[in-house]
Amino acid sequence: MRSRTYIATPPGATIKEQLEDRGMSQKEFAARMGMSEKHISQLINGDVQLTNDTALKLEMVLGLPARFWNNLESIFREKLAKAQAENEMDEDKEIAKMFPYSEMEKNGWVGEQKDLKGKVFELRSFFEVARLCYLKNPLVAGVAFRKLGNGEKTDYALLAWEQKAKIEARKSNVDPINLGKLEDIAPDFRSMTTKDLTVFIDELKEKLAECGIALVVIPHIGGSFLHGASFYDGKKIIVGVTIRGKDADRFWFSLYHEIGHVILGHIGKTEGTSEEDERAADKYAQDILIEPEKYSEFLMQNEFRESSIQQFASQIGIDAGIVLGRLQKDGLVRFNQYNDLKRRYELPMQY
Repeated sequence: MRSRTYIATPPGATIKEQLEDRGMSQKEFAARMGMSEKHISQLINGDVQLTNDTALKLEMVLGLPARFWNNLESIFREKLAKAQAENEMDEDKEIAKMFPYSEMEKNGWVGEQKDLKGKVFELRSFFEVARLCYLKNPLVAGVAFRKLGNGEKTDYALLAWEQKAKIEARKSNVDPINLGKLEDIAPDFRSMTTKDLTVFIDELKEKLAECGIALVVIPHIGGSFLHGASFYDGKKIIVGVTIRGKDADRFWFSLYHEIGHVILGHIGKTEGTSEEDERAADKYAQDILIEPEKYSEFLMQNEFRESSIQQFASQIGIDAGIVLGRLQKDGLVRFNQYNDLKRRYELPMQY
C-alpha cells in the first residue's frame, strides 16, 4: 500500500526474494513450511499476518532469525496503518471541503479549526462517524424537505442541518407517534401566528411532542436553501424548521409544509420526496393557513390595501404578514409593498 508519505511492503516480498535466490518454487516452499500453497501465497502478498509461529518456521527453512521476520512484520503493519490513515484523511479532506464549515463553526456546531485536518476530526465527531466517506451513500435518504436549490453542496449543507436537528431532538421527550391527533390539532396552531416566537414556541413543541414529533428550530445554514425538513429518527419524527430571512410567514408556511409531509405519508422514502409530494405539501400548508373559500371571497373584492389585508387577517384569525405573503406569492401585491405587516422572528439563544 502507498500513500503520499508511506510505502508499506509486506515481509512476503523478502520471502519471495529468498525463494528466487534459491530457485525454490512456492509449492516446494509450502511443503517445507508445512503450510498450504494458498496460505503461502497470501503470506507473500501480505494478505495474512506473519505470526511468531511462522517466523520460527522461516528461521528453520530460510536460515534468517525469527526476530528478523517479526521485525519486518511489525514495520509493515505500522506503515500499513499510517498509509491507510493518510489515504483516508486525504479522502475525508476532500469531503470536508464540501461542508459550510465556517457557518457551522459560527453557529457553535463544530469547534474552531484553521487547518483542513482539524476540520475533518471535528466533522467526524459532529456526524458521529469514523470517516466522513461513510456519509456519502446515501446522502439525506428518507428526508422530506422544503428547499429552493439543488446541487451537491446543497446536499452536504442539508446533511449538516439534518445532523444538528437529530442532536437537538435528543433533548425532547415525545409520546408515541399519533398522526390522527396531529391532523386534529394542526389547525389550532394558526392562533399562534399572531404571537412572537418566544411566546408560543414552548407550547408548540409540547403540542407536537404529544403527537410523537420533536420540533427543532435551527438557524438557516448557507448553501442549503432550506426552509424545513421532516424525517424519522428511531421511534419519533423530527420536524425541523429554519428562520430564514426572519420572516414569520416563511416560518409558518414551512412548518405546515413539513406537517403536511408527515400527515400525507411522504417521509421515510429512501428516494426522497417527489415533485408531486412537494406540491401536495405546499397545498396542505396554504389551505390550512388560509381557508380556500375565504381566500376566494377576499380575492373577489379585489381590494388589496394594507388596511383590507389587516382586516381580512383579523377575520380569519391569522397574522397579517401571512396573508401578505400569500398575496405576494400569487402576484397580487408587489414584493416591496406593505412589508411592515410582516412579523420578524429572532431565534432564542437556547434554540
